[in-house]
Amino acid sequence: MIQQINAVLNSRNYDVRISHDARFMDQKCTPDVLCIIADCVVNLIGDDTNKEFTVQDIWDSQYFNDNVKSIFNKPDALNTTARSEYDKFIQQPLKMLSYAGILFVIKKGQKNYFSIMEPDILRFISIKDRNAYLFLNLYLNKVLTDCGLIQYFESYKSKYLIGNLNDEDFYDLKNRFQKFMIGNTPINGKTEVNRIFPKILNIYAAFNKLPGTVRGKLSKYEIFTTDLMYNRVNWRDATKDKKLTRQEAEILYERTLLSNKAVNDYLVQKMMRLFKKLQTNSEINDKWANGEATQIHHIFPKNEFPQLAHYLENLIKLTPTQHFTRAHPNNRTDRINLDYQLVCLLAKCNTIEHSLARYGELYYRKESFIYCINTGLKKNLNINLKFSQIKNELTLFYNSK
Repeated sequence: MIQQINAVLNSRNYDVRISHDARFMDQKCTPDVLCIIADCVVNLIGDDTNKEFTVQDIWDSQYFNDNVKSIFNKPDALNTTARSEYDKFIQQPLKMLSYAGILFVIKKGQKNYFSIMEPDILRFISIKDRNAYLFLNLYLNKVLTDCGLIQYFESYKSKYLIGNLNDEDFYDLKNRFQKFMIGNTPINGKTEVNRIFPKILNIYAAFNKLPGTVRGKLSKYEIFTTDLMYNRVNWRDATKDKKLTRQEAEILYERTLLSNKAVNDYLVQKMMRLFKKLQTNSEINDKWANGEATQIHHIFPKNEFPQLAHYLENLIKLTPTQHFTRAHPNNRTDRINLDYQLVCLLAKCNTIEHSLARYGELYYRKESFIYCINTGLKKNLNINLKFSQIKNELTLFYNSK
């Protein structure tokens, strides 16, 4: 998928000096907002990728209203007093995706009508926040390159890597960006530019493990992906621990996010829908595999591990016989057959390894699979283990029980 995204990006020229379009990026284009707006479009369009839609169509959809309101603590989308806020929340990601060439936009009268140009990439963005972040990083790097600005961002990075980055370097980069935008777009004041700049610098900083910007100043710490989110968690203040790793910060962010039942329910249902399309056959080839694989089984039970319920790495496709006689002994869905749980984990290990080899991290991440194992089994497996080593560790663990 990364190659496919790059192929699309490399086929286009995003030079703002030519387009004079300031909406190649905007304030609301955070990874989590971009992800859910892409998901709303995918849900609205269904299989008809040629269908046109407007901001109003998304706003009027029950799917948008049910999920955005609860996840982002917004007022009811059907409340007309919320129009200006929702216009930006929906329109800005759509305009950015249009500039990128993922959507096509045409103005008819006073309305913008959108349609999908790259359905595979849009679906990729809609799957999870991390995918949206990966897309934004690739896209913004291409924009900065086409605009002739990438050299200044690379100079900023180089100074940090040799230990010489200071406030003056940060303000120099910021001033260059301000002059570029005011000189090449209809924006005529620094205030609006200063809303866009952090969204670009912090994506670049997170990917390159650099300080970025917080409240208009050079940040005192490296930017993590969790710092990019609209629903960000200020974990540094919350924990008083400035030395959390990126992985620990992501786990803390997700735990905080999933404490909201509406968020958890949304993610679980979203992943269940995706998984039904992704996996059609049983993932376990045993004597109970005959018949259609209609069952989605949580390897680590949803009631015991709600934080794992939405992970594709914790879901496995089974036949009814496998599900109700093997995974859950004697059709007791409140119980787990530990022997078959090992079989499920080993099979899932194969599924994930093959998927990563074919699609990259489009659907699965090895780190997420190990997180599920460590959480479900109270283990501490290293994320650098090979899949063969993960299988050995699993087999040793279950044989010792």
